[in-house]
Amino acid sequence: MKRLPRTEHALVLRTDFSDDAAWGALCANIQTPHGLFLASVSCVSDRDYDAASPDAIVAAAGADGEDNFRSYLFIVDRVALTPGGAVLVLDLFDEPGLTFRVVPAQLGSVENNLSLGNMDFRDFRDAAGPDEIFRGF
Repeated sequence: MKRLPRTEHALVLRTDFSDDAAWGALCANIQTPHGLFLASVSCVSDRDYDAASPDAIVAAAGADGEDNFRSYLFIVDRVALTPGGAVLVLDLFDEPGLTFRVVPAQLGSVENNLSLGNMDFRDFRDAAGPDEIFRGF
């Protein structure tokens, strides 16, 4: 798998290509303001990442120290594309491979706070419900 693309914003990486309409709708949703938050993200749809596991994405990100330029990213997998689904958030820095899910309406809150360093990955993961989905504070 090739290295992850460099983007100006946080990366939303598509790993499921079963529903183009759902992908488009999800990207539009997360790039729409929700309350006080607007996610600063780049949605990337590249079939090279089709069915990529979080471990493979950690390796592609260079989380081993080589060319590691981001600390987290968002993964749009099959679960995220289902109605009512939540996006997978992947830690690439503190505990590479650690995950939780976030509902699309809260993705901007997660992205804004992680990118500014106001909160860390564990803060959101610990605030997620028993199903490991973050729905807000």
